[in-house]
Amino acid sequence: MTASPSPETPDPTSKAAAPRISFVSLGCPKALVDSERILTHLRAEGYELSRRHDGADVVIVNTCGFLDSAKAESLDAIGQAMAENGRVIVTGCMGAQPDEIRDRYPNLLAVTGPQAYESVVAAVHEAVPPAHDPFLDLIPPQGVKLTPRHYAYLKISEGCNNRCTFCIIPSLRGDLVSRPAGDVLREAEKLVKAGVKELLVVSQDTSAYGVDTRYAASPWRDREVRARFADLAGALGELGAWVRLHYVYPYPHVDEVIPLMAEGRVLPYLDMPLQHASPSVLKRMRRPGNQEKQLERIRRWRETCPDLAIRSTFIVGFPGETEAEFEELLAWIREARLERVGCFAYEPVKGAVANDVAALVPPEVKAERKRRFMEAQQAVSLRLQKARIGKRLPVIIDEAGAGLARGRTKYDAPEIDGAVHVASRRPVRPGDIVTVRIEAADAYDLRGSVV
Repeated sequence: MTASPSPETPDPTSKAAAPRISFVSLGCPKALVDSERILTHLRAEGYELSRRHDGADVVIVNTCGFLDSAKAESLDAIGQAMAENGRVIVTGCMGAQPDEIRDRYPNLLAVTGPQAYESVVAAVHEAVPPAHDPFLDLIPPQGVKLTPRHYAYLKISEGCNNRCTFCIIPSLRGDLVSRPAGDVLREAEKLVKAGVKELLVVSQDTSAYGVDTRYAASPWRDREVRARFADLAGALGELGAWVRLHYVYPYPHVDEVIPLMAEGRVLPYLDMPLQHASPSVLKRMRRPGNQEKQLERIRRWRETCPDLAIRSTFIVGFPGETEAEFEELLAWIREARLERVGCFAYEPVKGAVANDVAALVPPEVKAERKRRFMEAQQAVSLRLQKARIGKRLPVIIDEAGAGLARGRTKYDAPEIDGAVHVASRRPVRPGDIVTVRIEAADAYDLRGSVV
């Protein structure tokens, strides 16, 4: 997506018009946070943001390189930027494989890898030096954001210590490096002060936060806060915003966060990418394989917090997946009754160990299994959604129109989960949190009226 944070157009009659940057940010929310950091740095130096490639002095493309389909999207975005502008800097995960990019586009200004903020800024400086005026070029304390004003992603660490066979993220982004808790909390405070109503906590492995620093404490307000998942979640819950936890693998200490959800300090929502349920497939993925224990833990979590909604993602057609292993997955999701589920057909990723662990599943089998998986999950989701009819739920508004708005419940993250279509007799604005009586439901969305 192209960044468009509503920049002011510089006066063409001024002595030195500010250089203009067009930006494309692709991939996951972690990459979006990287894009925001780059833009904040450049904006602080006086660069303006352009909505169009052909009106910019240089274009930056932050790429995704996790799957072949994501690489193709990144290459297409680079090609569009080259066609419309010709002065292009590439960064992000795909930038860790520069030869593949330069073979296709040899005239790029620069190619840098993920998290290489200084290299990106240096490349911009070389392409178009800043014309900074400290009396005119100001940025908000929370930095430049690519999300709507009322929600923001909060990255708490970089990298990952896991070695899942289907994933090349550690080779692209390195091992886990956690931010001090005090730094995270001060950033969150700035965001809330600027009007953010929902903080979406992200990292590659959120529940591993702090393990690399031995959970070192750092100062915040009048106390020390440990760099530990539950401690950070509890402190974030003091800021008065919705706190949503993403990419949480169910390590034992995750149990400590569930009471915070029951108390209303953290949203009753866990984004927990489980990937499969068959022990043999999970072993080939190099992920923990006892899903019976996972079912029992989910039951205990729901006893503590009956309102809990769990989102997960699964991979079908993993190399060597048999029909029996796939049936294990279907049986598991029917029993687990997860509220929100995504499904991906396995794609071979260059450099991933999984490509060689077993025979690849034929494309037509993967497509058929994905269809069956989604049919099974849709039946589960529909039952859970219909159970919300007649309830009054808080809804955060994302888009507002004449008499009709679209928002989300506490059980739905932006862009990946369902929506609530809201009828309202009074004006509502993006960021408002209103009470909605639910009147209808399908497998993904709810409909209701403001009360």
